Amino acid sequence: MTEPEPESDATTTILPLFPLQTVLLPGTKLPLHIFEPRYRQLMADLVGGTVPGREFGVVALRSSLTREVRGLDQLYEIGCSTVLREAKRLPDGRFDVVTQARRRFRLRELDCVSAPYLIASVEWVDDDPVAPSGGMAERLATVARAAHQRYCETAWRSDDWTAPPPETTLAELAYILASDCLLPLDDRQRLLEERHPLRRLRIACRLLTREAGFLNTLGAVPLPPGELTDLSRPASLN
Repeated sequence: MTEPEPESDATTTILPLFPLQTVLLPGTKLPLHIFEPRYRQLMADLVGGTVPGREFGVVALRSSLTREVRGLDQLYEIGCSTVLREAKRLPDGRFDVVTQARRRFRLRELDCVSAPYLIASVEWVDDDPVAPSGGMAERLATVARAAHQRYCETAWRSDDWTAPPPETTLAELAYILASDCLLPLDDRQRLLEERHPLRRLRIACRLLTREAGFLNTLGAVPLPPGELTDLSRPASLN
């Protein structure tokens, strides 16, 4: 397995792949409870250094009914790599791990036979350059942060929430804001695929405003993200 290329390099590289029924956004943390044998092997390879950089790819499944991935048509084209930060091997061979999402990729080819887990040839996906906006970016960031605060206070019915740090970059902000929001998979995928930071932030702002409105209308209070059902269980039996 080859060493991942630097982020500025547009060439393809090879990544182990972990399909899930969720969309991983750059900069966010993903805790995983690994119980399936093929993914136990992946964690062992990450910990043992067989996979350089401890980096693997997370990609969303197109159907919740998928039981075995055999082709690219069963997966969304754009996924996100994540780096293993913490790993605890349990006595029965399972793993509890924490990963840090890193960078987007586009799937090019899928290898279903070389390892117990999926392997993919991927191309890194960078953001489009942002032209000077005459303060528009700062104003949009302020509006988006306010929408995020309204959503969190409506969803959790409390002011116990943490605003993204002031130094969060424009490219990162939409991802960080959306990570607190219980968005449908398609909306999260749309954010992941948007390559223009300003458009991505506008989308995040609209989604947060929409979801806060739904919660106000329905009177429903979702669980905070940290208390959601374990997302670590693969949606397929890959």
